[in-house]
Amino acid sequence: MPTEFAYRSRLSVRFRDCDAMGHVNHAVYFTYFEECRLTCWRELTGTPSPHTRVIIARAECDYRAPAHFGDELEVRLSVGEIGRSSFTLLYEIVQSGRERLVATGKTVMVSYEYEAGRSVPLPAAARELLHRVKGTERGPDGGLSPVRPRGRPSLVAKAAAGPRVALP
Repeated sequence: MPTEFAYRSRLSVRFRDCDAMGHVNHAVYFTYFEECRLTCWRELTGTPSPHTRVIIARAECDYRAPAHFGDELEVRLSVGEIGRSSFTLLYEIVQSGRERLVATGKTVMVSYEYEAGRSVPLPAAARELLHRVKGTERGPDGGLSPVRPRGRPSLVAKAAAGPRVALP
């Protein structure tokens, strides 16, 4: 998992999130990832429904420690691999204040054309936005090179640095 995250959101574990064993139910972690992902993209793009053309092809979660009712959690998100028609988002959930790792996760998002019923290449604007958030950009030869800003700016600052765009 990366040590730098492009976006962070906080939440309190609700009673409804817990199962009969008294800890957060395993399926709820995917909702935590989703809430972080949607809030992140909404802030980036300014659109209320950014995933109209993106589907989740894969979702995984590794559980590291239990979380309980009332715990304050921080969900962190970063951009992983960016392919022709897909991109990967990486997540980390930690207990706020203690930095205790609770879970890690990953989703593979695919640009999808519903009418054709198949994946399609990521639009250029979405690809550029993902690279900006990830901290990579295209070099003169067309290849990717890391951007190493001094004191990595927040996602909101990055979004302000470029135009808001709707993801596919």
